[in-house]
Amino acid sequence: MKVLILGASGAVGSVVGRALHRMGHECTATSRSPRPHTVTLRLDEPAGLGALTSAAADHDVVVNASGVEDVAIRAACADVPFVDISATGAYLDALTEFDTEATTVCGAGLAPGLTTVLVRSLDNRPGDDVDVAIMLGSGEDHGAAAVAWTAGLVGREIYSPSDGERVLNYRERRGFDFADGRRTCLRADFPDHVLAGRPHGFRVRSYLTLDDRLSTAGLALVGRLPVLRPVLTRAPHRGGDRWRILVRNRRTGRQAAAHGNGQSSTTGELVAQAVVAVAQSPSSGPVTMADLTTAEHLCTTPGVSAISVD
Repeated sequence: MKVLILGASGAVGSVVGRALHRMGHECTATSRSPRPHTVTLRLDEPAGLGALTSAAADHDVVVNASGVEDVAIRAACADVPFVDISATGAYLDALTEFDTEATTVCGAGLAPGLTTVLVRSLDNRPGDDVDVAIMLGSGEDHGAAAVAWTAGLVGREIYSPSDGERVLNYRERRGFDFADGRRTCLRADFPDHVLAGRPHGFRVRSYLTLDDRLSTAGLALVGRLPVLRPVLTRAPHRGGDRWRILVRNRRTGRQAAAHGNGQSSTTGELVAQAVVAVAQSPSSGPVTMADLTTAEHLCTTPGVSAISVD
């Protein structure tokens, strides 16, 4: 299989390339600026989109790990299956409406991606309320795109929230009992309410906490005082690199959980799993990782220590 990776030099894209090479697949790496052993593609320019169309036609799957969220990139890839790692609800919502029979994976990775699979594993009914709590390692040296995404949520409303009310990121607090103790989590705009909840008639609310409690308190403060947003990009990396996910159905009490180490590396490994699944599946238009794989199958993914479903 030949895979074209957009943003192959980034924190996630580089892992996707290594994982696919390890599985025996051929990858073409692209970057927005000239680098050794990469193809230069400027996705924010018409000429770059034209070059992408030509390059995509010679590959079996395209992975968008560039951090550029523009449906025009999907359009440029025409009928080639497409895997996008974005976590932005508004963009993924637009991507699900893109008119093509070729498979488009919306939100591959850890969150969304693995979170989406865990939500679907609980057999939720229409009208249910499902909470997704995500703990990320604040000591990990995340890529620039991930830091910018987290900071970019400050002062913004959650996109099309399930509860239908105006909800600002990092304002609402809720406690969750993770395996290592109770944590205060902050409502955040991870898009499983768009990808998993809305299509099936149940409500999903996502929450974020950091493994370092002081860092979580700082995030809550910035959420209340958006003028402090620049502090997020300059804050020291306190904590470790562990991550945890807890998904809970409020009606049934059923839970699904996962944990591991290395958010960026695990995300890249999960994206590679999605790429392989896409190549082995018939064309099916817009899908999520939950349409391609199961929690049981993802248990052996590098970076994932354990997955459990009650």
